[in-house]
Amino acid sequence: MHLRTETFALNIEKVRHPYITISKKIRGGEPVISGTGIRVLDIAVRYEIIGMSPEDIIVALPHLNLSQIHDALSYYYEHKAEMDKTWKAIIKETDAMRRRHPSVLERKIGKIKDIHG
Repeated sequence: MHLRTETFALNIEKVRHPYITISKKIRGGEPVISGTGIRVLDIAVRYEIIGMSPEDIIVALPHLNLSQIHDALSYYYEHKAEMDKTWKAIIKETDAMRRRHPSVLERKIGKIKDIHG
């Protein structure tokens, strides 16, 4: 039995994201859904961390449509490593801020459950 091996050249085109805008003037250059100011990372967090479906996200953000949500998720998965790094940096910064400025509510009712842990 003779196994034939072939090499296939992949012609990968850069994916276009018609609903995503990146501009230094908007959210410091973070990718956002065009015309909204909603960051791609906001959509990714709702989907990946909170567990919302695209339809749930539309209910929470009714000014968006399903195409915008899917394009944001597509962009996120295409840039996942760098966006996850940004997300982790935000969490670190938020945690440091919480340590410097304790919550008045937490002092009254006790520690609030950490959903990111």
